[in-house]
Amino acid sequence: MWIDAAPAAVWELVTDVGRYGEWSPENRGGAWANGGPALGARFTGSNRRGVMRWSTQCEVIEYEWPSRFGFEVAESRMRWGYRLEPEAGGTRVTEWRSHVAPLPLPFRVIAATGLLGRDRERLLVEDMRQTLEKVKSTAELNGGSHE
Repeated sequence: MWIDAAPAAVWELVTDVGRYGEWSPENRGGAWANGGPALGARFTGSNRRGVMRWSTQCEVIEYEWPSRFGFEVAESRMRWGYRLEPEAGGTRVTEWRSHVAPLPLPFRVIAATGLLGRDRERLLVEDMRQTLEKVKSTAELNGGSHE
């Protein structure tokens, strides 16, 4: 998604895990365990989907200002992140995710119940789109900051 803001301004948003709850349909926000964003830093994420609520322990695995930020969720071994590239006076942002290993059995059982949605893959992609739209709105509302 293209955002009418400088990479540094978008970077400030996507590395602020405490604000994720403002943008994500599932994530309710996070809290840094050891100071803030840096390679190897850890945070706890809080999530909700319907009646399900859960916390995650995450570690920053990519931290390259202002272009790459990624983290791994310990419980699911899922990796999430953002890539930021200057483009046309703004920033092209890509949110990505990948599995390091197959989901652990408890996650597969929960997924099979449908408690997190029947088509989990489609939901995740839609959630990512919604998250990026809200990050875009926030960045552009804050003046776009073209530094």
